[in-house]
Formats: sequence, C-alpha cells, structure tokens
Amino acid sequence: MTRPFDGFWDLKNEKRGSVGAAMVILFFVILARIIVRQYTGFVFNQNDLTELNLINEVAGVILPFVLWCVANWALTTLFDGEGNFKEIVMFSAYALVPYVIINIPLAFISQGLIDSEGAFITFFSNLGVAWSGFLLFVGTLTIHQYTPGKTFGIILFIIIGMGIILFIGMLFFILIQQMINFVISFIKEIALRLA
Repeated sequence: MTRPFDGFWDLKNEKRGSVGAAMVILFFVILARIIVRQYTGFVFNQNDLTELNLINEVAGVILPFVLWCVANWALTTLFDGEGNFKEIVMFSAYALVPYVIINIPLAFISQGLIDSEGAFITFFSNLGVAWSGFLLFVGTLTIHQYTPGKTFGIILFIIIGMGIILFIGMLFFILIQQMINFVISFIKEIALRLA
C-alpha cells in the first residue's frame, strides 16, 4: 500500500500474492461495507438500521468487482495488456485494502464524534476511496505494462465496458423472463382449450 509500484511489480514478476488472499480481502471489503452501514454513528448514518439486506450488501461489492475484472481482462487483452485474469483479480482486491483499513475504524470512531466533526468522517472516508482508486490505477499500469496516459484511457474504457456488460446482462435476463412468461401463457392457453 505504501510502495504500490514495487508491490504490484512483485505480484506480476515474482509471483507474490495469491487468489486466496485476494478473496479474504474481498470478504473484508464486504464486512467493511456492512460495518459502515450498521455501526457508523447515528449522527452521520442515514441508513435504516432495521433493514439490512445482506444479499444487497454482498452484491454491492461482488458485482462491481467482477464487472471490473471481466471488463479489465477483456479490454486489456484487446489493447496488448500483459496481465492475465488471475493477476487482475489479485491486484484489484489488493487495491481495496485502504478502503478496509480506513473505513472499519472510522465507523467506530464516528460513534464518539459530534455533528460539527463530520468533515473528518467525510475526509477520511474519501481518502480511503481515493487511495484505493490510485492503487487500481497503479495496478493497471504495472500489471499490463502501460504508460500512464494509456492506463488512464484504458480505465475509462473499462468503466464504459462495465456499463455495457451490465446492460447486456439486463437485456439477457429480461429476454429470458419474457420467454418464460410466453411459455407459461402458452401452456395455460392450451390447457384452457383442451378443458
């Protein structure tokens, strides 16, 4: 986290890191999201604490992560990226460590703060997100051996690609739902005609 260029270089060239460790980090990101939602001080928390939906919280982390990894792999393969899918999953998960390190303690610290100290909560929360974003940038640059300009451009394409994948996925599920409804109504109609 403090020497990202060296860390991601070691991940790429010296085969340090593992998918198992990346999955543990992803679990802690989900845990951090739940802790922030449920245990942030009531002065700063706008959530209804009685309506926690674990499926939504897990999907809110896993879905963007998977979309990022798939879009990253698909686009960097087309644009001469040197990283493979395993390395993309690892560096993407490792880049989320600052989010966990900052937000879990921040949620509990917010219990003792007053409204006028909310700027500290906002600052440190944004710092965790910005630091993770910077690590994603450096990871993409290092793993795929891009220049900074090309890395910035490919990240924009990855974000657009995530949207396209999500759109196609939604269209697919809507199409499947309409086909199922058609088959059900067709069967019902046949049953009514035969009765």
